[in-house]
Amino acid sequence: MRFLALILIGISAVATAQSPVMLVHVHGLAYSADGERLMIPSHHGLAVYENGKWSKAPGPQHDYMGFAATANYIYSSGHPAPGAGLVNPFGLLRSRDGAKTWDQLGLEGESDFHLLATGWNTNAVYVWNSSANSRMRGPGLHYTVNDGLAWKSARGEGLDGNPQALAVHPVDAAMVAVATSSGVYLSRDYGERFTPLANAQAVSVFFDLDGKQIWFGTFDGRARLSRAPLAGGAATEVKLPALRDDAIAYIAQNPKQRKIYAIATFSRSVFLSKDADGTWTPIAERGIGSVN
Repeated sequence: MRFLALILIGISAVATAQSPVMLVHVHGLAYSADGERLMIPSHHGLAVYENGKWSKAPGPQHDYMGFAATANYIYSSGHPAPGAGLVNPFGLLRSRDGAKTWDQLGLEGESDFHLLATGWNTNAVYVWNSSANSRMRGPGLHYTVNDGLAWKSARGEGLDGNPQALAVHPVDAAMVAVATSSGVYLSRDYGERFTPLANAQAVSVFFDLDGKQIWFGTFDGRARLSRAPLAGGAATEVKLPALRDDAIAYIAQNPKQRKIYAIATFSRSVFLSKDADGTWTPIAERGIGSVN
């Protein structure tokens, strides 16, 4: 039950020029397209790890919820910062300049997408909608391939459990994965039909940027991280740093140095690996951002 409480806590950032960045909630994890910045969205804008240091990103300190990056844009949802004069909630947002400014792509004042994922090299955006809105007739998995001009619902046949995370293949817009309380599920037809990849309490999911492997975090009394080839074959468990009453909430890969991976946990710890094979360096521990 302690772990379930951690899921509800999530990760956010508060900092001053004199104090270290404090991670309070984590609502995502993504690299910038140039691979220079690791970004963590929160209730109070973005925390950024760059050149061995944590800082707050420029731009409005919005309450970012669903958050995902592509080779060209950042997509998000959530709520505007106090005094921003924007409609609450955002619906779907897109940034062309690293979250300094945002374009609203529809559904503002209607929907706040907590689960949102994008394809790195496509314009596919998938969301899990909690309730109907003017473009979605009911709750469930929906996607757009034209930046919100049109949305399609996915049947989600074969899915079981409560959704916890989404991931979209970097090249194939039709391939989407869902992590749920019952397992990890993969669809190759825009979410119409899913097949199970793992039967466990799943909390995170991610596609390698080369599109050949799928990663997923699970919890069975302790945190686990696995990766499996999409071409078929058994999953391999990845060695993790020591984690207590914790699990992997988000996974990211550096697009320019693809051997570098980042993971963020529900208890506000963030780690980097240069080989994703068991050697992890902490850059934030239990919410305290460290400086390398």
